[in-house]
Amino acid sequence: MRFLLYNIRYATGHQNGYHLPLPFSGFFKKTEINLQRIINFISSINPDIVALVEVDSGSYRTGKFCQAEIIAKQLGFNFVVESKYLGDSLAQIVPVLNRQSNALLTRQSIEKYKFYYFEQGVKRLIIQTDLHAVAIFIVHLSLKYRHRQNQLEFLHSLIEQTDKEVIIAGDFNTFWGSRELKLFLAATGLKNANVSNAPSHPSHGPKRQIDFILHSSGIRIDNFYIPDVRLSDHSPLVCDFSCVLENAI
Repeated sequence: MRFLLYNIRYATGHQNGYHLPLPFSGFFKKTEINLQRIINFISSINPDIVALVEVDSGSYRTGKFCQAEIIAKQLGFNFVVESKYLGDSLAQIVPVLNRQSNALLTRQSIEKYKFYYFEQGVKRLIIQTDLHAVAIFIVHLSLKYRHRQNQLEFLHSLIEQTDKEVIIAGDFNTFWGSRELKLFLAATGLKNANVSNAPSHPSHGPKRQIDFILHSSGIRIDNFYIPDVRLSDHSPLVCDFSCVLENAI
């Protein structure tokens, strides 16, 4: 099984495409051209499961269309998508912000899915998607260290409730790198698929490891790499995995 994690920055681009003619002006631009580039990249990787962080689910930037749905239709995936913000969040009444989401796309059948929300932070969404033998959690953690630690504690409680193998993937905003996760990994028994701790941000010259694919011990990572792709400020993460129990997936 091939798993792709990608923070696509709402397909708003990177570097000159994002900061010209004014700094951060790319945030307000239409995204059709760069989204198609991202779709072409995803297609070239040929993943079975795609975890997308920072997806536009239907603002004016996309012509009111959901990017996750566009990708899913072109590539033949099932998908789950949801806003990153709670219903009573101020972000839910601000145009554009209220369409900022995360998504899970898969070629497999989705057994069930559920949305959870952290108690702290602005970006509070957790998407749990259960496939045949694995439960996948997608997150985008807080910029604040204290909030991140509390969010990890809540994640710990969630994964204890599933009897499936587990993958947690997303943008963890761990500005101190993987050492921020040391206690979390010890408590959960999860492992980092990126065993060499290779950085993925910023994509034009990676220095920080803030994107993670974590997995339970019953999952074997057969291959892991970070493609040199600069369609977002984050580089994508790709890993091939299989269950230790033969034919589990």
